[in-house]
Amino acid sequence: MTRRIAWTLLALTSVLLVLAVVPLAVSMTARERVSYRDNQRAATRLIAAAAEEHLSDHKPATAMRKELGTAARAGDCAAVYDASARLVASTPCTAAQGEEAAELVGKVLAGHEPEPPEKEGRLLAAEPAGEVRRPAGAVVLARSAAPLDARTAAIWGWSAAIGAAGLAASVLLSARLARWVGRPLSTLDASARRLGEGALDERTDVDAGPPEVRRLAATFNTMAARTEALVHGHRAVIADVSHQLRTPLAALRLRLDVLAAGAEEGTATELAAAQEEIARLSRLVDGLLAVARAEQATPRPSAVRVDEVVAERVAAWSPVAEERGVGLRAVSAGPAVTVALGAGHLEQILDNLVANAVEAVPAGGSITLDVREAGGRARVLVRDDGPGMTAEAKELAFHRFGNPETRGSGLGLAIVHRLVTANGGAARLEDTPGGGLTVVLDLPLWPERGHERGIASRSLPVDRTADQNR
Repeated sequence: MTRRIAWTLLALTSVLLVLAVVPLAVSMTARERVSYRDNQRAATRLIAAAAEEHLSDHKPATAMRKELGTAARAGDCAAVYDASARLVASTPCTAAQGEEAAELVGKVLAGHEPEPPEKEGRLLAAEPAGEVRRPAGAVVLARSAAPLDARTAAIWGWSAAIGAAGLAASVLLSARLARWVGRPLSTLDASARRLGEGALDERTDVDAGPPEVRRLAATFNTMAARTEALVHGHRAVIADVSHQLRTPLAALRLRLDVLAAGAEEGTATELAAAQEEIARLSRLVDGLLAVARAEQATPRPSAVRVDEVVAERVAAWSPVAEERGVGLRAVSAGPAVTVALGAGHLEQILDNLVANAVEAVPAGGSITLDVREAGGRARVLVRDDGPGMTAEAKELAFHRFGNPETRGSGLGLAIVHRLVTANGGAARLEDTPGGGLTVVLDLPLWPERGHERGIASRSLPVDRTADQNR
């Protein structure tokens, strides 16, 4: 933005300077040329007046020769012609003689006013001696164009200097104005990016830039403060709810265990059923708390090697899968993929998906975790050959308790969807060819692809909820 502002102002100033300086220089040059010509014609008329006294009135040529001498001392060349176009007198130099001079004399004697030409760096001027219609002769004066050229060059030189000075001033002012406007906006943009990455205590400078930018920065700080207070408040509520609900549930479960130990057979059966309901309620509370934490997640992305995390989770879940008679393996197509995810999120996502698949796939089935890069993103596929889902169930699977076909709490896929979308990814469900369900995760790649080996690391697990079902 800073560059665009600077270049726009610079281009506008350049156009204005060109439109102002060039016409002015052209006008001054034309005026200087007219003035130079008028001065030359005035000098030519002085000689013509003295020549008329000699040619018409037959007076001595003293006055005429005096004017010719004055012209010669001024560096001019002059020649006087009679009515027959014969040379009468001239200065020592012969620049006022020749074909061009003869042509001028012919036109003057014919009563015309010719346009003075330029000959070898000299400007020629011709005036009649006497009346214009019946002149007694003609005078031709040749004057060097060097002074006129020098003045013209000086005019253009000063014009160029003024334009360059104006352009330099414009560059300085444009750069200063662009920094004044652009730097606070860049700072605000960086602060907004860090706030979006999870730095809830991020604030921006409100004392720089135009008033509108300062008001925007103050509004941003107010919004950031309210967001921080809201998130911290929700986290505190979640912690309180977690403590307040788990503690009485645990106490109730222990009391039921004590009662069941000395109860009769019929009562023990009822108490066992109550214990199962308490266990289901505990799992439901844990699932709701996990979803709430996921919905309030503001991840700060870090480099996560997907192949390493997948291999780790496969190793962790293999004993459970073997116990149920389910095959669990990981495959990878192409080079290692590094994604930008919050700490522990990929582990939590995979734990929920693998737990769901292990619960759904019957004995003899298989689960495959496939990692690849597709469309500029990392793609993780969790395929199983279980019973799959209907189209209606897939549409509601990512909602809380949205899947009516689930055998568990129905919160696992809701947690997965929230964690994936909070990190800028996308999740969807597809049918596995041959039967089953495939969960497709598209995750953002880590931007510094050239430094993956030096900075990529597995994320640390933080709130792993592996026992939530579809």
